[in-house]
Amino acid sequence: MSQDALKVAAAERALTYVEPGMRVGLGTGSTAAKFVDALGKKVATGLDVLCVATSEATQSQAEKLGIRMSTLDETPFLDLTVDGADELDGELRLIKGGGGALLREKIVATASGRMIVIADASKKVDLLGAFPLPLEVVPFGLTATRNMITALAADVGCEGDIKVRMLGGGKPFLTDSGNLILDCHFGRIEEPEDLDEALKLIPGVVENGLFIGIADLAVLAGADGVTLLGAENGAEPTSE
Repeated sequence: MSQDALKVAAAERALTYVEPGMRVGLGTGSTAAKFVDALGKKVATGLDVLCVATSEATQSQAEKLGIRMSTLDETPFLDLTVDGADELDGELRLIKGGGGALLREKIVATASGRMIVIADASKKVDLLGAFPLPLEVVPFGLTATRNMITALAADVGCEGDIKVRMLGGGKPFLTDSGNLILDCHFGRIEEPEDLDEALKLIPGVVENGLFIGIADLAVLAGADGVTLLGAENGAEPTSE
């Protein structure tokens, strides 16, 4: 199967957890977009759900599909969020933010009773960090913020290049909230919890892409089918 087909398989399996009347958070990124497409088809056949998007791009996609949308101000408690991940380990610790929506994704996920992660099986790793860790930072004092990130990350064993995410034409990428993204090329994150706590000490860091203790279930699609990985005590995956 192609990677695109694997994303569709994971999205369609996650859709089975959506029940009529649910309030659902919709993630951002290529895999999450497959879930929104699948949900849109269900809505077209009569499924009644109320959804909150994690980005302007997802909002636009969902509206075009006729999905009934709300905001966290109007609907502050959600039943379920379905989103992708750039990396995840066996304890369902995630790196997210490749699409630049990590702040809103974390806000929506933590407002939900449950979070389901959907991905192709290649996203599961033994150790986080090969995918650069995104940090959403305010533009003011960028050099000072980056220096502090470098120092505190080194204290917990993480070192590597920290680069401002750029668009074509030499312009920096801006999040939906008007902030910058720093991509931290650490390679290995031996203690994700320690790094998460260190980054929270830096005023210029709005949020980081480590999602720890947030996801409840991962739906991973691979060549051998769909695997479910639960968060409880690093539960062993089951295949279907």
